[in-house]
Amino acid sequence: MQLVINTFGASLRKEGERFVVRAGDKQLAVSAHKVRSILLATAAHLSTDAIELAIAHNIDLVFLDKYGDPFARVWQTRMGSTAAIRRRQLEVADGPEGLGVVIEWVQAKLRHQAEFLEELRHRRPESADLFAGPLGAIRAGIERLGLLAGTVDEQRGTVMGLEGSAGRAYWTCLGRLMPEAYRFEGRSRQPARDPFNAVLNYSYGVLYSLVERACICAGLDPHVGFLHTDNYAKKSLVYDLVEPFRILGDRAAVLLFTGRRAQKDFFEEIPGGISLTKEGRAFFVGNFNERLDKAIRYPVQGKPGKTRNVKVRDTIQFEAHALANRLLGRLDMPRVVETRSLWDESNEAAAEDVVELDEAAGNEEGGAAEPAPAADGIEPLLPDEGGDTPKEEPPC
Repeated sequence: MQLVINTFGASLRKEGERFVVRAGDKQLAVSAHKVRSILLATAAHLSTDAIELAIAHNIDLVFLDKYGDPFARVWQTRMGSTAAIRRRQLEVADGPEGLGVVIEWVQAKLRHQAEFLEELRHRRPESADLFAGPLGAIRAGIERLGLLAGTVDEQRGTVMGLEGSAGRAYWTCLGRLMPEAYRFEGRSRQPARDPFNAVLNYSYGVLYSLVERACICAGLDPHVGFLHTDNYAKKSLVYDLVEPFRILGDRAAVLLFTGRRAQKDFFEEIPGGISLTKEGRAFFVGNFNERLDKAIRYPVQGKPGKTRNVKVRDTIQFEAHALANRLLGRLDMPRVVETRSLWDESNEAAAEDVVELDEAAGNEEGGAAEPAPAADGIEPLLPDEGGDTPKEEPPC
């Protein structure tokens, strides 16, 4: 499970082998063996004993700003897996293989966008004309990406241009589908210019945290990317690897508004834009958590045509481990980029059929084998109103 502390002034301390969280007159104790990571989304007090307990159990502590972006992470000092993976990252990034990896990720992102628009068009036959242009632009981008050759340095501008053109068509279409009070014009980042982008930015921040952890667990260096260029403290690989998973944030944001679950008190004006309020962040984290915990059918390694039921969030770890194995020359692991219609509602499996995955066994070179994480249960811990207890799941 993943604990999310979102009550201002809450405290986290150690009591034996348990974490004890207190907020006002509320208190919750959770065994360290049941926690995979701890997310802090507000100002809170932490004891050094609690940090030491987390490190001893391979639990990371992630700190989010008010936009949902991770700004710090407390993690153990030793690196996981083998240095051979990180050396291969540097080698592959500069050659044709690196371009192939990038094209797969970006094509998967665009394909997921097209699939989502097709799903929305099916639900809105009276608005079919609205979708034709954007779908054509996205499919043209996918096709042109498949024709590129060379290295990432040679094709970076073209890749990002095609991705950007498809993205503008995609967001323009989605903006027109919103209820009138929440329609928007394209993407805006920090700060967001409208409520939709405030929610979307927060969802991406949660995904960045999950992707970074997946990279670390797989033995990948989050700072050594392929498409996104190097810069001081820039987690380039996180921004690369998140691309095929952005659709998770897109779907959660769109369906929050089209389902008319967004409320005016979820948002507030800030200098230069709009931000989620404390109530808005708590509601969306719970909503996004439900979506990430849904079961989907996912390919089984070494068994073409076979699937197993896993939680959506676990596919991020699978993709990171598949990349690590690919860098070591092992190409038999299922990948998100090789699947079709993975995220639509028709691919959801029964929750009771979900495979709870055991801890990864690793391989002879140090941990790039297929992962077996239990799902991160992003649960609002000790909310200001309510007080739902986080779900208990086996630790990673």
